[in-house]
Parts: sequence; structure tokens; C-alpha cells
Amino acid sequence: MSLSRISTLTVLLVSTGLVGCGFRMQGIGPFPASLATTYIDTPDRYSVFYRELRSELEQGGVKVVDSPVHSNAVIRIEADNSGQNVLTVSGRNVPTEYNVFYNISYSVWVESEEVLPAQDLGLTQAYTYDTTTVLGKNRERDAIRDALAENLVRQVTQQLSLL
Repeated sequence: MSLSRISTLTVLLVSTGLVGCGFRMQGIGPFPASLATTYIDTPDRYSVFYRELRSELEQGGVKVVDSPVHSNAVIRIEADNSGQNVLTVSGRNVPTEYNVFYNISYSVWVESEEVLPAQDLGLTQAYTYDTTTVLGKNRERDAIRDALAENLVRQVTQQLSLL
């Protein structure tokens, strides 16, 4: 048997085994037809979470409209909060570690019927703080906040694809 034939058989057997056991790649699945035209009701159209969610929905084939009148589905973002808390302080009472958080609450309505009741999601991540590199730490905090928002968007889009 030639090497290319053995390689082909190996790939075929592994693929069949993965499909047979229910393995599925993570990522944005196809969104249901009920979300084809969606309005996102949010108090803050400039938040990182809103912008990322809108982008992911559009990349997934959902038409995001600017008015609930022209949509058959509404994603209501009831809370979209981010910030940081002091986690630890030094002996001189100076913060040495912060906790960045991002919390959201949302629900989904299709044709005026709630299909997904309010879901609360939140993520946190700690980072150390050094007073000698303040500018860099502010950028680090913003990067962490953005990463948390992107992670929350992935969780939301996975839930939406299962509706």
C-alpha cells in the first residue's frame, strides 16, 4: 500500500471517529432563521460588548437593524458594565493588584415572545499594578476588558445559535 493511500485512510478513519462521537468544532454556529433580522436594544451603543456582538452577528449572517419595527427578533441588553476593583494593597496602602470585571445581562425576544429569559454573565481577571508603569498598566487594563467582552460575546453567540 502506498504512503498517500495510508494517509488518506488514516484521515478518513479519524474524521469518521470524530463525527461519530459527536465532536463539533466550537465557534459561531448557524443562527436560527428566527434571528435573521435582529434589533439589539442596549443602553450603550458604544460599549465594547455591543460593538463585538453586532459584528459577530453580522459575520454570522444576521441582519442587525436600527429599529425594532423592522426586526422579528430583539436582543435586550439590560446590563453592560465593566470596571475594576482593588484586589490587594501593599504595606504602604498602595494598590498592587486589581481585578477587571465585565458583567452583562440580556434576554431574547422573537415576535414579541420571550424565548430566552434574562441571562446574567460575568467574567473577571486580575492584573498586577506597578506605579512606575502607569501608562502601560492602563493599556493592559483596557486590553483585558476588551478580551473579557469578546469572551462574553462568544458565550452569547453560542447560546443564540442553540435557540
